[in-house]
Amino acid sequence: MGYIAFGVSQTGSVFTTLNASPQIFTARDQLLTRTDSVTAFVILEGSGQIEVGAETAPVSAGDIHLLDASRKWKIELVSTFRAAIIRLEKANFISRLMHTGKTDICRIASASGIGNVAFEFIEAITQQLASLTPDDLEQMEGALDAIFVASLAHKEEVDDETSTSMQLSHLRRICRTIEARLSDPDLSAVEVAKSEQLSARYLQKLFASAGTTFGEYVKKRRLDRCRIDLANSSLKHLTISELCFRWGFNDAANFSRAFHVEYGVSPKAYRTQPRSASRKYELRGRPGPSSSTHAKNASVQDESLPRNARFAEVLIEAALLETALALTPKRSASVNATSEDEDVGTHYYVPASAKTVHWGYFSSLIKPILSVKSGDSLTIETVTQHAYDDYERMIEGDAGTESIFFWDKDKKAIDRRGAGPLDASIFGRGAGEGFGVHICTGPIYVQDAEPGDVLEIRILDVMPRPAANPKYLGQSFGSNAASWWGFHYHDLLTEPKPREVVTIYEILDADHGNCAKAVYNFRWTPQIDPFGVVHETIDYPGVPVDHDKIVKNYDVLKSVRIPVRPHFGVLAVAPAHADPIDSVPPSFFGGNLDNWRATKGARLYLPVAVEGALFSVGDPHASQGDSELCGTAIECSLTGKFQLVLHKKKDLEGGFFADLDYPFLETETEWVIQGLSYANHLVQLGPLAQSDVYKKTSLDLAMRDAFRKVRRYLMTAHKLTEDEAISLISVGVDFGVTQVVNGNWGVHAVVRKSMFPEVV
Repeated sequence: MGYIAFGVSQTGSVFTTLNASPQIFTARDQLLTRTDSVTAFVILEGSGQIEVGAETAPVSAGDIHLLDASRKWKIELVSTFRAAIIRLEKANFISRLMHTGKTDICRIASASGIGNVAFEFIEAITQQLASLTPDDLEQMEGALDAIFVASLAHKEEVDDETSTSMQLSHLRRICRTIEARLSDPDLSAVEVAKSEQLSARYLQKLFASAGTTFGEYVKKRRLDRCRIDLANSSLKHLTISELCFRWGFNDAANFSRAFHVEYGVSPKAYRTQPRSASRKYELRGRPGPSSSTHAKNASVQDESLPRNARFAEVLIEAALLETALALTPKRSASVNATSEDEDVGTHYYVPASAKTVHWGYFSSLIKPILSVKSGDSLTIETVTQHAYDDYERMIEGDAGTESIFFWDKDKKAIDRRGAGPLDASIFGRGAGEGFGVHICTGPIYVQDAEPGDVLEIRILDVMPRPAANPKYLGQSFGSNAASWWGFHYHDLLTEPKPREVVTIYEILDADHGNCAKAVYNFRWTPQIDPFGVVHETIDYPGVPVDHDKIVKNYDVLKSVRIPVRPHFGVLAVAPAHADPIDSVPPSFFGGNLDNWRATKGARLYLPVAVEGALFSVGDPHASQGDSELCGTAIECSLTGKFQLVLHKKKDLEGGFFADLDYPFLETETEWVIQGLSYANHLVQLGPLAQSDVYKKTSLDLAMRDAFRKVRRYLMTAHKLTEDEAISLISVGVDFGVTQVVNGNWGVHAVVRKSMFPEVV
């Protein structure tokens, strides 16, 4: 019995993590003729014995053993264990170094030094394995290659006649050492060379072969780490000077000048538009064909490249690896609680990128991007699916958003958009057919969560995502689409009828009224996506709007200011369904509730249906009215801070939450009970639920569901009789239309806490 997870890199290297009872592992006979692969067997927990050839030795937690594919070996683990097993392809050089050792057993000690770096790095990979793509694993593979070479290479200095592969390996080692010591203001070529047992002259020649110098490389790496930190809102409590000192700069003025030279903008200006990417990184999210090929070749070390180009590729690869690691979900250094008595546990930062979102569907089989414990807090970035309505204002320069929306004639970064067929065999719109449209960040695995438990989602803060384009420095924008699924669409007064109209809004901060103002609107005209499909209507999410094919009207809502109430339209745990579930209709698991009260200070309680709960958040709104009548709100990318608290079923017995089977929202002053046309449409409507819910929905059904739920709530939570509950509902409870555009229409009941002074 046990647990196994694995991933495969673009080059075929296999990364596996295993948690199991005692096992015996042996080399496969069919692999013994190979000389180009090496297996790293890392004991994270447990103990046992290793046998290679005629030699045996004990193994224990912390050991890293490198196993040559051409030699027979056996590892017997005699206790419950946790291990990482990594088979590196094209590892000829590591294999040759292993053969120079004095024993058949090749062990890397992890108590300190480079061995400890290797162990910690591998442990980090196992923790994030579920969220790492083949491209990510290829980068991990390159880093491990450098680490293992550094651990095995002979200590004597290598002269000018040393093979190029050895020099490239040394350069990788040096890059890793530099990265580990970037924060040291006294870092020097002499010190790095000494730590790697190389000469400073030899080190400088390696950088010269790459077309740069040690000092220039260190400066660029420090600038890049500062750039990433300036874009990280979880570090906004640190001053710019503190950030530059954090990465080894000892003069804030010099740092500011160097930053401006490198990125064309001052650190202060960059921070006010925090996800701006320098020209150097603009192609990361939206690579063209040439740069795409370049990125693939960078990791493979094309032997046909000129010698100096291969050295330069090592530096590029090292920088890309560190940037990729910096943009994956991770623990934050420190977080302050929002009140003196509030414990927010460990804090994680989850950026939005093509690697951390799923688009338009829910499923119990989506791999979690992060695992947290009850009580942990998270800062989670979310991106609106309407951002391509105005590329300049809502996508351009934003590396994470660009990576999500990347789409050219050959490839979409995220192919599935919706729960429909991947081959678009119904309408031909695109993969997933747009049967579900929301970009959802997640899912987040909550440890120990089981069906029958209740997950409490505390919304601690909500912040807009500023534009990254320098043309719109520090501004935030959103889009409202009066679309074909809107309640109004077949009830228009003026020509042309019907029509779809998109309005772009600017979101103004508290210093400017804390409101939204219209910038311009345009009528949707047929748009051709990069695959050549014509979209007569807004029928597929993320279609690039060609602004040469629309007419902008800037004379719109000139004297109107809309108060902003930022919130998340989608807050969901996974339903117990493996097949993709359309993200549009809300249900018992939450989902696309579109209730503007799910904002800062609110708490949403959702019944857990699958192991780990699998929490996702998306559909960010700057503002929305009850009903969301025209089909959308002001769809605006937001970042939220959340705390996830798990309530175990056994602890809920006898209380209202023991039988919770619908989304229950609590604000500072109200309890909000959510009614839907179908409380659980996936069960109530049978096999055709995902289409029938759109045909059979009604406000009558939603009102009836809301009434029954609020009656049950008052009788269970507040111990009222049925007669008392009905009277109170009629005289003191406000019902509202949540939305009439999501297939499963919603009506909510608002119970004011002030009616129960003894409770509050």
